[in-house]
Amino acid sequence: MAIWCGLDPGEHTGVAIWDGASRSFLEVATLPLWKAMEEVRRWSYQCTAQIVPFYVVFEDARQRKWFPQERNNAEYRGRLMGAGAAKRDARIWEEFLTAQRIPFEARKPQAGQTKWAEDYWKRITGWTGRTSEHARDAALLVFGRRGTLPSLYSEGDRK
Repeated sequence: MAIWCGLDPGEHTGVAIWDGASRSFLEVATLPLWKAMEEVRRWSYQCTAQIVPFYVVFEDARQRKWFPQERNNAEYRGRLMGAGAAKRDARIWEEFLTAQRIPFEARKPQAGQTKWAEDYWKRITGWTGRTSEHARDAALLVFGRRGTLPSLYSEGDRK
């Protein structure tokens, strides 16, 4: 079985580690970007040493096709700034994972698969630890995954 890492990129990066064999979370946290990268690298090395497949799934804002309606001009400007940062962070993660030769999947944001309330999250996943919205969003990217997907490789490996 594989170890899955879900990432919700941003200033506060959600990181979730899912064990496909035990079907449980090993970690659900919110970290600064640089610390999240260290954590992903650490898990990758650990899994490689134990000959366990390790895959990353991150939300890629560059693939977003729908946009919520803003109520005013200030909200519109704020959303534009946030969207630019989210797209930059997705590019940074893609470059990092490719350079580290860590297999990954960049997924487009899915309506309804983010922003779960904490009480609902705990009831469905069984995770009782403290979480943020970002950590829960990252965890939802990998929750329930089982086996390995050998077709997942970084862009650099596909060329």
